[in-house]
Amino acid sequence: MSSISISIVIPVYNGGQDFKRCLASIQQSVRPPDELIVVSDGDTDGSWHVAETFGANVQRLPTPGGPARARNLGSQAADGDILFFMDADVTIHPQTLGLIADAFKHRPDLTALIGSYDDEPGASNFLSQYKNLFHHYTHQTSSEIASTFWGACGAIRRPVFLSLGGFDERYRKPCIEDIELGYRLKKAGYSIRLCKDIYVKHLKRWEFKSLLRAEIFYRALPWTELLLRDRNFNADLNLSHTNRLSVVLTFLLIGSLIASPIFPWLIVFTSGFALGLVLINLDVYQFFYNKRGLIFTLRVIPWHWFYFLYGGATFAYATVKHYLTKLRPLNSQAT
Repeated sequence: MSSISISIVIPVYNGGQDFKRCLASIQQSVRPPDELIVVSDGDTDGSWHVAETFGANVQRLPTPGGPARARNLGSQAADGDILFFMDADVTIHPQTLGLIADAFKHRPDLTALIGSYDDEPGASNFLSQYKNLFHHYTHQTSSEIASTFWGACGAIRRPVFLSLGGFDERYRKPCIEDIELGYRLKKAGYSIRLCKDIYVKHLKRWEFKSLLRAEIFYRALPWTELLLRDRNFNADLNLSHTNRLSVVLTFLLIGSLIASPIFPWLIVFTSGFALGLVLINLDVYQFFYNKRGLIFTLRVIPWHWFYFLYGGATFAYATVKHYLTKLRPLNSQAT
């Protein structure tokens, strides 16, 4: 069987030091890429020049248009059998590319695969460690039969990617363009696999504002709109049944807590809801305990519950907005 060629495609906008680490990790790969394409998405910090010093084929866009457009441009310039998409704030492990090549070589039926964040995030602050470790946990405990794609560590056969039109360029921010592509792949009958032994390291530093902005406006809102549009509610990754039940329990907990000064007996229910949240997420907290110890885990729990709160609230808001929007044309016709 002939060898499989891999083209790495990286969009970058003002990548800074993380981008240099990303490129350096590719140089240290045991199995080097056959092609490295970097698309400068209107950057102003000279990231395009840094990419050239690492030997990349650099495509430059005059103004930022988002990673979807940048990845599509890079893919059109690629020659490899496999397109491997990375983010500019991600580093690969020395074995990553070799494992990707082996996966496609030994599984001719495989169309696309996604990997996993590792358990050693690059940024040391609590929020970055918590969020990126939580992603690692989600990847490692999800089904290997995936229904979404992932632009930070995702590989796909180039002819299939091009035949589907690539990423949806209407997403002009780092958003859910990869998830949307995954849904189209599955709808067309192609297979996507979550390969839990294929690792990348996330270097991103999360702060309170940046985390909420990304999770609410760039993930939860557009993802809910996509779910409602396609009626695709597979219990995959962040949409697991445990997460859905946790959202319900979180709202019941908040509601009973607010009402308990008026109805003191509700404190019993508040305690029950809190206990339920701990018990159904015990595997998550055991994971954090094993990785970072007791104090870290105790800090994780309120953040984890807050995640269910804002995620559930965002889903409810987007759902109401979706159906109200659908009703407006009907009301207009009725009048």
